[in-house]
Amino acid sequence: KNFIWTFMCICLSLIATKSLSQFQPRLPEGQQVPCFFIFGDSLVDNGNNNGILTLARANYRPYGIDFPQGATGRFTNGRTYVDALAQLLGFRAYIPPYSRARGLDLLRGANFASGAAGIRQETGSNLGAHTSMDEQVTNFGNAVQQMRRFFRGDNDSMNSYLNKCIYYSGMASNDYLNNYFMTDFYSTNAQYTPKAFASALLQAYARQLTQLHSLGARKVIVAAVGQIGCIPYELARFNGNNSRCNDKINDAIIYFNSGLKQLVQNFNGGQLPGSKFVYLDFYQSSEDLAANGKSYDKGCCGVGKNNGQITCLPLQQPCEERGKYLFWDAFHPTEMANILLAKESYTSQSYTSPINIQQLAML
Repeated sequence: KNFIWTFMCICLSLIATKSLSQFQPRLPEGQQVPCFFIFGDSLVDNGNNNGILTLARANYRPYGIDFPQGATGRFTNGRTYVDALAQLLGFRAYIPPYSRARGLDLLRGANFASGAAGIRQETGSNLGAHTSMDEQVTNFGNAVQQMRRFFRGDNDSMNSYLNKCIYYSGMASNDYLNNYFMTDFYSTNAQYTPKAFASALLQAYARQLTQLHSLGARKVIVAAVGQIGCIPYELARFNGNNSRCNDKINDAIIYFNSGLKQLVQNFNGGQLPGSKFVYLDFYQSSEDLAANGKSYDKGCCGVGKNNGQITCLPLQQPCEERGKYLFWDAFHPTEMANILLAKESYTSQSYTSPINIQQLAML
């Protein structure tokens, strides 16, 4: 009996030691990376703003009219870009918002994005509460601390796990929409030239992305800012003579995008050891979608000229042929546009540099 008891104790000890030092959750069949973490604004927010005091909310119909769970807080009619990308990466369920992700859920990833959020802390405050990029990075740090208990203090295994995940960050749209070009509410336009403002944003963003790297991010997608000067919201306010879009806004964004592409090259050139960053060109993709005949001038639902004065009203009846529209409302793309971009950026290098997202996942 003593021998059997001793043998059982040794076996249990070995099992426990192995589970403490080599905890690696099994990857479901077909899933290419263990987890997917998302940072951004309303383009990818999937419900983090639902419970806070803000005008930047979308947890009501007709938002989600084409989504299986209905109005979840996604700022579109169906799937967001990261929803479609998660499916291409083999995830069987959508990545949960951080506001609802707990415990083992975090090991599959979490979405930290928040409508109205920006790189700068003050950005989006005109719309109410939100979670800025600095706060999203802090939340990710808290999530990492929560996940540590599953690895029982084995930092090597923990870091190895996080290094294999995909990270997406799409920021700065609101730094222009709800900051720099909102001169009645913010003073940044008077303080900075467009080039200087882009430089200030990039300096802060580089710090934030470096923090993500220090927390374990190695395979990172960073999205450029789209053609904000051409969205229905801006078209409803612009009275230019020689251009359909507001080139003043687009020209300012080009400073940021070109600097962001250079930042990615610097990170990949050894500035952040062991990392691989992919630059995702939302600016070019939106231009190409418009050129391919999709309705670009107005949103599928909204109020006023181009359906661009304000976003969809509660229970408003949207357009019926949503597959023909690039924009769902005054600001946000339709599910169709999100899916097209996800497929293109996953399998080709039309909008990604230096590699596509499928190649990033395989690293």
